[in-house]
Amino acid sequence: MAKKDLDWGNIGFAYHVTDKRYVANYKDGKWDEGGLTSDPNVVINECAGILQYCQECFEGLKAYRTPDGSIQLFRPDKNAQRMINTNHRMCLPSLPVEDFVQAVKAIVSFDQDWVPHAEGTSLYIRPFVIGTEPSLGAHTSSQYKFII
Repeated sequence: MAKKDLDWGNIGFAYHVTDKRYVANYKDGKWDEGGLTSDPNVVINECAGILQYCQECFEGLKAYRTPDGSIQLFRPDKNAQRMINTNHRMCLPSLPVEDFVQAVKAIVSFDQDWVPHAEGTSLYIRPFVIGTEPSLGAHTSSQYKFII
């Protein structure tokens, strides 16, 4: 198992650009298959739903190492269900639980060198959904991005 060349003892709770992230797009009433990308930038229109009407939802979960060095996620299906429940209340589309969990596993598998090796530490994962349709007027967006 490799690990990134970081000062792991002083990394703190902060944003660090990892090697990959997962992005899926919602348009025409359905999510595309999504995939991994190395670009950490989100390009959206200045009139996107997230910027004009705060059409957004996020979750947070952790990946951590066990004493034998394997990587575990703590109940990612529960995080998926919580995001689905919140998205429903906010009229945002949701990925199915299985797709959410698979996306989290894909990103953790690829970025496994970012999961710390010290006991009591973890890689914090922040999946989120944002409205991206450029429009004015109080209505839900017809386009979204799911990003981890």
